[in-house]
Amino acid sequence: MFAGCYAHCRRKFSDVLKGLKGKQKENAKTTVAYQALQQIAAIYHLDNSYSELKPEERLKMRRLTVKPQVEAFFAWAKQMVESNSISSEMTLKGLKYCINQEENLKVFLNDPEVPMDNNETETSLRSFCLHKHAWKLIDTIEGAKASAIIYSITETAKANGLNPFWYMEYLITELMEHLDDTDRSFLDNLLPWSEKLPDICRSSQQQ
Repeated sequence: MFAGCYAHCRRKFSDVLKGLKGKQKENAKTTVAYQALQQIAAIYHLDNSYSELKPEERLKMRRLTVKPQVEAFFAWAKQMVESNSISSEMTLKGLKYCINQEENLKVFLNDPEVPMDNNETETSLRSFCLHKHAWKLIDTIEGAKASAIIYSITETAKANGLNPFWYMEYLITELMEHLDDTDRSFLDNLLPWSEKLPDICRSSQQQ
């Protein structure tokens, strides 16, 4: 199941407030868009307070305290839509988007490793997008697949506190030593989160 992104949910509401002018801007806090943002912010604030907990504890607290707040938000959103009293088309679209994504937006409540949004993922992809013109050299499907694998390994290494250069060098060297192996269990020791990786893989020393 896909996990929904609350950053995308709040975007339409945020755009509504940014578009307000004059008297409307002065009364921004009375709008449904503002109320939606406040509720989403409250969910974020509560969930972020458990970020340092161990996974099992985070899951427990999410189910105990975050879930009721999430349920209240969706109940409110449905009530607003059903009332037919929302004049802002953008706000209405935002509420309907949230409601349509309800199942996916609740995935994080049952998995302590799933974040509320994909902001971190988008940030890690930013450097890739900045150099997209260089990727024109990749003109085959197999080349694109190989590149995707390399990018995935690199970003996963970064996420686990590894130096991508030294980790990739170690990885390639070790794989060459096992080319004829039929037992692939050795791969477990090469994963980015393996405690058996050498210290050089975590070195800040540049190539």
